[in-house]
Amino acid sequence: MSTPPRRGRNAPRVPQRRIAETVAAELRARILAGDDDYRLPTQDQLVQDFGVSYPSIREALRILETEGLVTVRRGNVGGAEVHRPDESSAAYHLGLALQGARVTLGDLAAGLRMLEPLCASACAERADRAETVVPALAASVEASAALVGDGVAFTHTAREFHDLIVSFTPNLTIRYVVSTLVTLWSAQEQAWAEARTEQGEYPSEAEAAAAVRTHRRIVREIEAGRAAEAERLYRTHLTATQALVLERFDDGVVGASPTLARAQFRAVPRTRI
Repeated sequence: MSTPPRRGRNAPRVPQRRIAETVAAELRARILAGDDDYRLPTQDQLVQDFGVSYPSIREALRILETEGLVTVRRGNVGGAEVHRPDESSAAYHLGLALQGARVTLGDLAAGLRMLEPLCASACAERADRAETVVPALAASVEASAALVGDGVAFTHTAREFHDLIVSFTPNLTIRYVVSTLVTLWSAQEQAWAEARTEQGEYPSEAEAAAAVRTHRRIVREIEAGRAAEAERLYRTHLTATQALVLERFDDGVVGASPTLARAQFRAVPRTRI
């Protein structure tokens, strides 16, 4: 951006906030268009490039920081670290919206039952599934099988199977929308697993082993290209696993952060679980 022309004595002064928003819009566009290694220039360089004041640059960076696109470090090693948007950041902001609207866990779960199984079907329709999808899914299943008996670790690894299913969905729009919902649900389920483990009431090893067997069946259906059966089996499995979380928390409100989700699950007395 070139240095703005000098204003006349009676010309209206452009508010600093508007200048900062203009700078933030340009920097936002650079971040979104750049690659993963993109770095913002120093504040000195930004002042020179945009021809604006340091307060305007600092306000622009604060705008981007509230959006989660940068983290501003203060002090001698200060600077702005860039964060490209991903499923986790999208899930957090969506979680804030859902939490503010008092959306229940049951509602989130129902939305996933509508959308997530479509990803299993899409994986089964991929021509390259044998080379790309199946090996990754099979490795994930075996990793979770090795953790049966460790509730928290098993839940975390078993949820990665769902992440992979969505990540292999060819349609980018569906992939990003569903992965955001899956990431948000995974945070709730992980918090549930931690609370149940602390209370000594995590589901039995037999139930965990059954989930592993179902994951293996889903992989076989995907490998065979049976899209309809993969979708049906996946939806049935999703319903069963969600039921464990929703048993006592169907009307609980979605928590935007893991900390909020843990607080909700731990708030219920042990005798009610």
